[in-house]
Amino acid sequence: MARPLIAAINLAALRHNYQLALGQSATGTAVAVVKADAYGHGAIPVARTLSDLAPAFGVACIEEAEQLRTAGIQQPILLLEGFFEAEEIPQLLQQQYQPVLHSQWQIDQLTSHLQQHPVKPGSLNVWLKVDTGMHRLGLAPEAVTAAWQTLRQLPAIGEMTLVTHFARADETNCPVTEQQITRFQALQQQLQCPASLANSAATLHWQAAQQGWLRPGIMLYGASPLVTGHPLGEQLQPVMTLESRLISVRDLPAGEAVGYGGRFVTSQATRIGVIACGYGDGYPRQARDGTPILVNGRRCSLAGRVSMDMMTVDLGPGSSDQPGDPVELWGNNLSVNEVADWCDTISYTLLTGLLPRVRRIYSGE
Repeated sequence: MARPLIAAINLAALRHNYQLALGQSATGTAVAVVKADAYGHGAIPVARTLSDLAPAFGVACIEEAEQLRTAGIQQPILLLEGFFEAEEIPQLLQQQYQPVLHSQWQIDQLTSHLQQHPVKPGSLNVWLKVDTGMHRLGLAPEAVTAAWQTLRQLPAIGEMTLVTHFARADETNCPVTEQQITRFQALQQQLQCPASLANSAATLHWQAAQQGWLRPGIMLYGASPLVTGHPLGEQLQPVMTLESRLISVRDLPAGEAVGYGGRFVTSQATRIGVIACGYGDGYPRQARDGTPILVNGRRCSLAGRVSMDMMTVDLGPGSSDQPGDPVELWGNNLSVNEVADWCDTISYTLLTGLLPRVRRIYSGE
């Protein structure tokens, strides 16, 4: 029998979440972001599931785009970090990937290549990124107009979209986001161009940012980037449920240390279960004692350090749990956001950090 740890992927929930995002779009357009192997869910099955709904997909790099093309995905693919070196440009043009141009060196390299190697007029759509306040990628607002005009003069360039990214959109009352929107809107009004502002948090909350192309990412997979209780965030459905089973159960008296370093010490006579899952699967080693785990649907607590292949859970005194009983580590009945809080991290790292040896089992196709 195979090791019992699986990631159960509900593709019907994925479609629900994409349609929820699409419902917030003022223009009915949303790029489905499937970078980092669709946040650990499997980029190819995710893209295939959304192929009749999503008009475009977003990835981080050309290698991720190639995986989708090789699998038969024909929709436009947005390269969210553009290209990393000029050698990628011929491949980008051949496959008609759409780069996000965020730096002057990219514009210079692309301009030089297109001048030396002309292609079909209007065949390359590009996105120009403006730094409205996050200060990570993007041209300064005062440099955008000149860059826009440079690109617009190239015969190969087709549609151009102005894009930005929010630093604090998950903070629902943050004035920084309002300031970023205002800066962006001033440029867009000047250029009279298509726009893309909204990540998942803005898609769920910031109406002024919901014009043009939305870029839902984490929300597609059922994890809300917003605080618990947000009306739209609560409508998201978990796509991944990380499931395993107990492989051992033992009784311990009070005062016994459990696991590496003896961090957890039983405060009373209790039963300790061992679960087939560890940091070698992507479960965070920094998880604290008390991190919630569902055993037979009952809320229990992590007891001791997570090992490479196993973890221990306090089942409580008098429990009747036995080896082979089901365990949920996050998913349908236990929020990945709650687990992330206990691990001093965010849901993004838990989902994207799940390693390949965890079998993905798909349903709801």
